[in-house]
Amino acid sequence: MKRYITAILLSGIVALDSCSVLNPNVTEPGFLANPNAASSWVTGLRRQLALTMNQVVVSSELVSDNYYNNRTLSSKVFDIPQIDFIDLDVNNMQVHVQRLREMSEYGLEKVLPADPAATAADSAEVYFSCAFAHILSGELFVGLPGSNTGPVLSPDEHLRIAISQLDKAIALTKNITETGAYTLLKARAYYAMGDAVNAARFATAALSNNSLLRQVKYDGVNNVPNDMQTYIFSSTNNEFAPLPRLDFLDPKYFHTGLAANDQKPVTIVKAEEAWLILAETLIAAGKLTEGRNTLKELLALVSSRPVVMVDDKKETRNGGNRKDYPLTAVKVMFDATDSLRSNYVLDRQAGNVKVYTVSGTLVTVNDLDAAITEDQLLYILYRLRQEIFMAEGRRMTDLGIRFPVSQTEQLNNPNVKSEHIKAQLPSFIPLNRGMDDFTYDKANGVVTMKYDMNAVLVKNKHAKEIFPFIN
Repeated sequence: MKRYITAILLSGIVALDSCSVLNPNVTEPGFLANPNAASSWVTGLRRQLALTMNQVVVSSELVSDNYYNNRTLSSKVFDIPQIDFIDLDVNNMQVHVQRLREMSEYGLEKVLPADPAATAADSAEVYFSCAFAHILSGELFVGLPGSNTGPVLSPDEHLRIAISQLDKAIALTKNITETGAYTLLKARAYYAMGDAVNAARFATAALSNNSLLRQVKYDGVNNVPNDMQTYIFSSTNNEFAPLPRLDFLDPKYFHTGLAANDQKPVTIVKAEEAWLILAETLIAAGKLTEGRNTLKELLALVSSRPVVMVDDKKETRNGGNRKDYPLTAVKVMFDATDSLRSNYVLDRQAGNVKVYTVSGTLVTVNDLDAAITEDQLLYILYRLRQEIFMAEGRRMTDLGIRFPVSQTEQLNNPNVKSEHIKAQLPSFIPLNRGMDDFTYDKANGVVTMKYDMNAVLVKNKHAKEIFPFIN
């Protein structure tokens, strides 16, 4: 843990007080004796959360059908998807999630008790950080140790720990927004465990604030940029490209002026998720009318979220792994059986484009009214989940994909077994980059996705890896 203290003190973000000079040789006893140790540690946890979300968003978006790697040095195989326990990116993902957990635990066990000036708000945030590390562990991995070289905990074990830590955070905070965020995270954890009753209960409680929004902030000046923003906007090479049917949602993150001074936040909690959870519990229970009406409430919320007009003329999409990306306002088909759809691919040379900074979708009330069966409503719901959580690192989990424990952990932890080093990749997931594939009929102005993955999910709704409330 001493290495984490040094890393935080060297970060340039944590200042022990307004007059202090950062000292890379500060010892653990010296740090704990500092009168601002707790607040400094909380600041360091915020930095680690930002770094963790960088790794989570970039890696999991590539694995999913949201984005593909057009030309970067980022993973060349996650698009396949190929997820090996020996992969450095797999290890990096685990390292950041585990570091967030260990830093939180150290804060609870050492830093907070040592600082008489520590506040209840400080404690609540440390409990939240620990809980969020366990949520990521439970959602993204087949299993992860819950302690240094300790036993590998199952996803549900991590999620139960997260709920316990969130309860402690809720008991300590007096901030209504924070209470709502922690309550919705509890709903998210129960959702992941397939507990429809508690997921709906806490989602409903969180909706006391229908504009709820909790984001992770970045600081390009102090070398903590939003990596996803770099890949989808700031870089001159257009590193990542979205699947064409999601083109209208990109870029979620952008800068105007100097990139270092304008690093957009990444959302980790928003009220939209409460409506999505409630709708899924209702639809799975056969209450289709109520589920449909709940999704209509969701659409009203999404339409109220801010949008901005952004100059994205430098975006080319082409010149990397693919040279046939449509750059004008073409028609789109979600797969070969679909009808023609408009407004999914934008002509960025025609003027500024609309950017959805929190949530966006092209699902309409008419689409919902036309959805009569359970499968039709589930299809729209998962399309909504994909579009609303775009570029937030959530889609991979909805696809039922999980990372393995890394080789580094295996070599140093005798508790890691053979089943822990195999990624979870459901049999219905197309390989050979099929999820990201499309064809472009330039003569007729039509781009067609090879797979409509939301239709694939519904077709396989009884698979154990997906649809937590469907038996």
